Amino acid sequence: MESDSDSDSDDEDDEALEDPSPLLSMPANYMRGRRTSVSAESMVPSHQNYVKTVISKTPEQRKRIEVSIASNFLFKNLDEDQHEDVVNAMAEKRFRNRENVIEQGAVGDYFYVVETGSLDVFVAKNGNPAEKVFEYGPGGSFGELALMYNGPRAATVTATSDIVLWALDRITFRRILMENTSRKRRMYEAFLETVPLLVSLEPYERHKIADALESVYFDDGQPVVRQGDQGDNFFIIESGEATVTKYNEKGEEFPMPGLGPGQYFGELALLNDMPRAATIKAQGRLKCATLGKRAFVRLLGPVVEIIKRNSVNYQTIEEQIQQHQQQLVPVSSAPPSSNASPASTSPALASASPTPILSSASPIHAPAPPQVQLNHV
Repeated sequence: MESDSDSDSDDEDDEALEDPSPLLSMPANYMRGRRTSVSAESMVPSHQNYVKTVISKTPEQRKRIEVSIASNFLFKNLDEDQHEDVVNAMAEKRFRNRENVIEQGAVGDYFYVVETGSLDVFVAKNGNPAEKVFEYGPGGSFGELALMYNGPRAATVTATSDIVLWALDRITFRRILMENTSRKRRMYEAFLETVPLLVSLEPYERHKIADALESVYFDDGQPVVRQGDQGDNFFIIESGEATVTKYNEKGEEFPMPGLGPGQYFGELALLNDMPRAATIKAQGRLKCATLGKRAFVRLLGPVVEIIKRNSVNYQTIEEQIQQHQQQLVPVSSAPPSSNASPASTSPALASASPTPILSSASPIHAPAPPQVQLNHV
């Protein structure tokens, strides 16, 4: 949801309340039996630069926070950048023994991770005295509902020793999620506008593609696709570099020009059900945007025929590769993988073939002459 930052506050509140996102979808029994005033901040993402909060922490502290939130449902779907922003934004808070950190019925404002010390959790029901129901120690976390709803606390949490907590407030958390999501959408839309294959799409169609893209990460040397494997995803390199290796029918290895940010691969294997025609591995840390087969076919329907017509070009390129490889000395004769098949001479150079799909230069144009094109497959 996007709007101008100077919109009326009433309109912004209405939009925030009507936002169907899970951040505002309150559990059916969360407010049962309670009467309280609930307000909603306007979380409309701005198009201005968002200044991230970065609070210094030791590696051990960062690790403890990361472990604490790793299994929390609220953080499971964060991408790596959002996860990093959450850890960076957490601020240290100290409480003394017997001091209440949160009180049942009070409006929630922070999510906490325990650094040191211990706490007891008490719940009062039906007017009866509060009873202890749980306890927390280092690495424990509580209060996540405060990040989702501006509603009352369901329990009282009391320090049983002097404690140090790491705290994240609701507004910062939601801004991280919404600003990152908005920034990523704008980045993807800007990139998609530069891809000649997608020029014919309407802006709203590119908008849908941008929203459907997901970020994936690969460590140095980790395969993104393997020659001979079936293709399930389309990839766009966001940051980092990747190596491209092709194997001939003898299993001999031939390195090809690598890939960098903005280059993409993987579309033909999704359309033609052909195996990958090369192996692509991360060279250093690699971040890609990916689109699954079903979403790719559904969202890129208007350009599917263009891609299929390009298969004639890919067949010509494949023939050039095979002729050229006969004159090259292979790097090794190691097979690509246990289930990888030799290089195919199919019309579709599949999705791992760098030539037509590795560059954001026009993949819908005819291939360059052999002497220029041979090193780009």
